[in-house]
Amino acid sequence: MKLGDLVVRRSYGGDVIFKIQQVESSRAIIKGVDFRLLADSPFHDLMLMKEARPAGHLQSQAKVNESLRELNRYRIWQRERNQNNWTTQFPSTEHSFFEMPGKVLHLDGDANYLRKSMLLYHEFRVPAEGFYVPEGDMPQALHRLLPQVKPNIVVVTGHDGILKNLREQDPGSLASYKHSRHFVNSVKRAREYERNFDSLIVIAGACQSHFEALLQAGANFASSPARVLIHALDPACIAIKTAYTSIKETVNIMDVINNTISGIQGIGGIETRGSYRIGLPKMKPITENQPALTGNHHSS
Repeated sequence: MKLGDLVVRRSYGGDVIFKIQQVESSRAIIKGVDFRLLADSPFHDLMLMKEARPAGHLQSQAKVNESLRELNRYRIWQRERNQNNWTTQFPSTEHSFFEMPGKVLHLDGDANYLRKSMLLYHEFRVPAEGFYVPEGDMPQALHRLLPQVKPNIVVVTGHDGILKNLREQDPGSLASYKHSRHFVNSVKRAREYERNFDSLIVIAGACQSHFEALLQAGANFASSPARVLIHALDPACIAIKTAYTSIKETVNIMDVINNTISGIQGIGGIETRGSYRIGLPKMKPITENQPALTGNHHSS
């Protein structure tokens, strides 16, 4: 086996596909392809994916496709509803409205997952700025970036997990988690910047993160209630759904959770108002110094 190979772990029944990130003498550092999971494994426990053919991967991909289709249906429904309301209220007007979905600031502790998330924001035309930031540096990065970007929605995610040697000790303690304390401190920093839960929507956490601590710190949505793995795109999916929910309405919690790949075991949250607005009249295209609507990919 070599760097870049796709593998699964025999001891876990081949439930998750990994890519080999680093090769050591008898072990490999592996990263989930679909799930936000970073692990190490002895070579004897690894099997090349082409030999394993895990059925779970196909099921996961089917769920991803359905979630993205549902997000797109929601975006189209939102626009058609606004169009119908507009023409009903103002049948003689010559002006048409324009859309302003909420702006996202996305901090990710994994550069590859960040790229995938930014592509998703681009596909759904959500204005977003993304930054690769190691989890421990996120609170400080937010202190600088929040007043600079002025987002409606902030996502802090990356890698996490319950530490192996503490798995049976105290899952209620932040000390039992790899990066949950960093995510908690990031949420607190975001709430120092904006206390109103509707003015700044905070989505925080990764695989197996301390869900309760993140909510208590001030997150609107967080992972992971059942300490399960979450899909790499789950935080972005939640951000997109809130970005396209009207400011006049609250996000349907069950809808947004059911629309994630991980479901209610992986994501939870509180009642939150959306950040989508419409405006009048429709703006003309700007040819110079036009702000990017699809997001930027930075490192910090």
